[in-house]
Amino acid sequence: MIHSIIAAKARQEFSRAMRFEGGGVPHLSPPDDPRPRLLYLHIPFCERLCPYCSFNRFVFEENLCRDYFRALRKELLFYRDLGYDFGGIYVGGGTPTVLIDELTETIALARASFQIRELSVETNPNHLTEDRLTALQRAGVNRLSVGVQSFDDGLLRKMDRYDKYGSGAEIAERIRNTLGRFGTLNADMIFNFPTQTEAMLDRDLDTLLKVGVDQVTWYPLMVSDSTRKKVMETLGRVDDRQEERFYHQIVGRLVPAYRFSSAWCFSREKAMIDEYIVDYDEYAGLGSGSIGYLNGVCYANTFDIRTYIAQIDRGELPLAASRLFSVRDRIRYDFLMKFFGTRLNVPALRKKYGGAFLRLLPDLLAFSLIGALAWRPPEIVLTKRGRYAWVILMREFFTAVNNFRDYCRERPAV
Repeated sequence: MIHSIIAAKARQEFSRAMRFEGGGVPHLSPPDDPRPRLLYLHIPFCERLCPYCSFNRFVFEENLCRDYFRALRKELLFYRDLGYDFGGIYVGGGTPTVLIDELTETIALARASFQIRELSVETNPNHLTEDRLTALQRAGVNRLSVGVQSFDDGLLRKMDRYDKYGSGAEIAERIRNTLGRFGTLNADMIFNFPTQTEAMLDRDLDTLLKVGVDQVTWYPLMVSDSTRKKVMETLGRVDDRQEERFYHQIVGRLVPAYRFSSAWCFSREKAMIDEYIVDYDEYAGLGSGSIGYLNGVCYANTFDIRTYIAQIDRGELPLAASRLFSVRDRIRYDFLMKFFGTRLNVPALRKKYGGAFLRLLPDLLAFSLIGALAWRPPEIVLTKRGRYAWVILMREFFTAVNNFRDYCRERPAV
């Protein structure tokens, strides 16, 4: 009952926060302070599209993809000229490694333009090839995240991933052969597929523990409004009632061999964290359909690739929508993200917001009363109950973001 209430309230709150109507002309100001920021680069091309994915992605066309990378490098220089600097890069998709020469050229420009200390790139199992891995190592990639989702051959077939990436055993072998080449090798997994069983999940856990991957990010299947019908046709109806049971099964097997980096990211020592939204208060979103959060402004780039390229070529930032968050929204955003990383530093948040920090007290009290939070001065940390509560909250947060993407895609291009 409590989890249903949390989900319903979160759904309502995030839906409100992600409404951008009436936000005025999209704009982006120069940085107002030197705080560490992250550069997110979105590569929206995939060789084939997975039925459950709500990210902005398109079937790969080489010429269009090369034009896109060229525009992305121009956009990167716009941010440099505005005065931004970045300490880290996260390249997501789509499939960022679809054109490795374009990707490494883009990374090289970013490293020459900003003081980059850490670099994370997403890829798919079929791209764990010697040429690509060598190129990524030479580019300075610290963390490589491989989209696995599951090692179960039946689920891979339902997801249309078996023919693309091979069997679960083949994928596990590719990951095993990649270990040691990067500071952190992450396996990106999904749980709560409609036909998934505890035995299937245990076999996935067995495989990961046997391979000994550095990090596992394991999030629940998230269905946006636009993918709901396709997911039901290919995978079945999602049942949130088994989600908690699966989550605790995952935690019970991975901890203490792995530690919590976030509510759904499990790392061995010295592994880079998966969720840049935890480590960085602000991040710039570059590329078509990318979402950023800078100077209290949440914004989205245009979702149409050709419009994106045309705006860049005209010397314009390709912004489609933006919204200035109120102080209340900013505080609650920090509340959500810091606890997603399992702990909130009270003095740091009080220093950042001054007396306005007191607006968090009702939320802190409510989650404390249900046993989700524990006070460990100077921090407040998530309890076992709290970690799953934050899985629910983040599931609803990312679903709201995906629904916002759907809304933007349906709007006519500028």
